[in-house]
Amino acid sequence: MNRALKVVRLQLINRQTFVWIPLIILFGSLAISLLLYGIIQSSGARGVMISGGVQAPLWYFGVIGAQALTRTFPFSQAMSVTRGDFFVGTLLTAVLTAGLLSVVFVIGGLLEQATNGYGMNGWFFYIPWVWEAGPVAAGIAYFALAMFAFVVGFWAATIFKRFGGLTTAVTLVGVGLALVAAAWLITATRSWATVGENVVTLGAFGLAVCGIVLTFALAASSFATLRRAIP
Repeated sequence: MNRALKVVRLQLINRQTFVWIPLIILFGSLAISLLLYGIIQSSGARGVMISGGVQAPLWYFGVIGAQALTRTFPFSQAMSVTRGDFFVGTLLTAVLTAGLLSVVFVIGGLLEQATNGYGMNGWFFYIPWVWEAGPVAAGIAYFALAMFAFVVGFWAATIFKRFGGLTTAVTLVGVGLALVAAAWLITATRSWATVGENVVTLGAFGLAVCGIVLTFALAASSFATLRRAIP
């Protein structure tokens, strides 16, 4: 574990990647949303305003996952860090960062509830469907999404390091085609209503649990590939 913690410190040498840039993206998106809420209100429009900007840092977590491998892995190998320690330490860094964002997400949601959406009925952190099981469940859901995005980026980077750019591109296109095929199958069998009912039944917390299981599977696949990756 001590060696894994050394990897955490190694990853956080450049804290911009893991800490400051995600926070800048999050609060920058919040500022833009608040400005838009104000503009809409000044025009005389009334009603509930919900922004999707809270998801912005999640997309960047995919980039962080890729950079955590491509930028740091060669250096770690030169320092004689084992691949297992690098893997555990890198994921632990992601857990800490995703946890930080989740805490900010929950605090922001509670603040919005206390101020009725900043006094404008405008909501950024608080999305009713996500929060219906309470603030803890909402925080877990946000954490699960952040970790999933990170591991997807890390998984793609391990394929790149092991097999090269061509195989990575083919793999990503294959995943895209598989998703399209799944959408076609659901459409052809007219099962969208059933899918929607299952999503509603699971709720945000249930989907988060499913996401965590998928994240574990991708992480295991990433480690298997990382063991043979070229620094």
